[in-house]
Amino acid sequence: MEDKELLLKIRNPETRNYGFNLLVREYQKRVYWHIRKMVIDHDDADDIIQDTFVKIHKHIENFREDAQLYTWIYRIATNECLNFLQKKKRRFFLPIGDLEGELTAKIDSSPHLSGDEIQIRLQKALVRLPDKQRLVFNMKYYDDMSYEEIAAITETSVGALKASYHHAVKKIEEYLSA
Repeated sequence: MEDKELLLKIRNPETRNYGFNLLVREYQKRVYWHIRKMVIDHDDADDIIQDTFVKIHKHIENFREDAQLYTWIYRIATNECLNFLQKKKRRFFLPIGDLEGELTAKIDSSPHLSGDEIQIRLQKALVRLPDKQRLVFNMKYYDDMSYEEIAAITETSVGALKASYHHAVKKIEEYLSA
């Protein structure tokens, strides 16, 4: 279903719940994996996706349609991820290295993560990146988004995104070659 049709259903009081259920079905899987790549843990990702869709439900009336719907949804999910990671660091007074260690341990112990050795090593390299670099890398590499799409979601310039991606790739290459 087209986004315009979804929005019409959501904005009609008689079909609002049905329209929102369709929106969740349309975007849930992609948004889940976007979040999951950032927070690693399945349970954390489930919590964040729930918070994301609650926020979308509350604010869908304010969506001005000056961007694509998925851009708006990804922006909300991205902000929820970054806020979650910041809260986690503050709550446990974790230095960056400790959060990396915690996420790396989750990669090693999670029954929900699978892959060959190189995929596991790549995930471990990714958790070492600063949150914004990891976010840009995930969106470009895994989600195959253009810099323009990422710029719309993160509200960052294309030039800054290209620099972040370049730095992320260099750091990943260093980690994988060590």
